[in-house]
Amino acid sequence: MSVRHVVMWKLREQAEGADRAANAARVKAALEALRGRIPGLLRLEVGVDYNRSPAAWDVVLVSEHESRAALEAYQVHPEHVRVAELIGKVRADRAVVDYDVG
Repeated sequence: MSVRHVVMWKLREQAEGADRAANAARVKAALEALRGRIPGLLRLEVGVDYNRSPAAWDVVLVSEHESRAALEAYQVHPEHVRVAELIGKVRADRAVVDYDVG
């Protein structure tokens, strides 16, 4: 049974010398660069919001992992940790849902 990992971020208006749109593009590129680099990561999709509704989040990640153990290994993988550090510098808020895919 695989696991789906969904994360949404609201980004700061300004961070790391860039505006929200530029940082959203940086986050998207960094996350997409993880494809094929982490064992057990089956699928990865990243979207940047265009809606700009007050209820909208700026960036969403939807990834699928072979198992819960594969998701746990992804969380501590050095490539993921590097991207998470970048995101931590530009995000204002984060929401996450992990669930089994039957």
